[in-house]
Amino acid sequence: MRELAIVVALSCVTSVAAAQAPPATGPQAAPPDVSAPPPEASRTASGLASRLITPGTGVEKPAPTDVVTVHYTGWTPDGKMFDSSRTRGTPSMFPLNRSLVGWRECVQLMTVGETRRCWLPQNLAYQGQAGRPAGMVVFDIELLDTRLAPAVAPPDVAAPPSDAKRTASGVVYKVLKPGTGTRRPAAWDRVTVHYTGWTTDGKMFDSSVARGKPATLGLGDVIRGWTEGMQLMVEGERTRFWIPQNLAYKGEPGSPRGMLVFDIDLIKIE
Repeated sequence: MRELAIVVALSCVTSVAAAQAPPATGPQAAPPDVSAPPPEASRTASGLASRLITPGTGVEKPAPTDVVTVHYTGWTPDGKMFDSSRTRGTPSMFPLNRSLVGWRECVQLMTVGETRRCWLPQNLAYQGQAGRPAGMVVFDIELLDTRLAPAVAPPDVAAPPSDAKRTASGVVYKVLKPGTGTRRPAAWDRVTVHYTGWTTDGKMFDSSVARGKPATLGLGDVIRGWTEGMQLMVEGERTRFWIPQNLAYKGEPGSPRGMLVFDIDLIKIE
């Protein structure tokens, strides 16, 4: 099957299984300052308190509409853990603007790779929702990744920038995030990826990010531009591709026409 599924709606995603989830762990011990923010914690006008635990590895901070990938654990002030992605053994990915108000504010203070402890007063947390912790809650949040919401087209969607590279066939590409591996997939390999595709007028026509689940596919079963472009990538890399129509859907009825733009994360070579 050479066409990727067409999805246009962004669903509310609360947890996403990673391609290689680490084993689940037991309850996470509460930090010693869980009952109240220490004097060195910073405070915002809204009442949020936070403290840096581990510095980030970059400078990029999430925008309010970004989709973030995080590990987190939440406690009540008496030290009771009530939620944790770490005990489930897999990070969570969701649109930041669909999270708790205090989460939204705290994560926007962070850079990728950072871990921060956040004290959310009730009005920034669950606000008395039935079945949820009442009062202040405390979260340790590790920001693993941030990306544009799929419905938000990148600013260079209409045409590749001058610093993009071009292959002999006409595929244009630009690395957005360097990979963590060294192995590149072969044309017959299967890969696990996250991706979003847009037309050059900025319309999103397909996105695994919107579905909240990575896609696993064979490089022999996708459009030619994907087969060629993916072989340039290493695991952990995010690259933007501008794929001309003759290497995409070739004007087939019911498929996106013209040049297409894809952001692709190569999660794993199967």
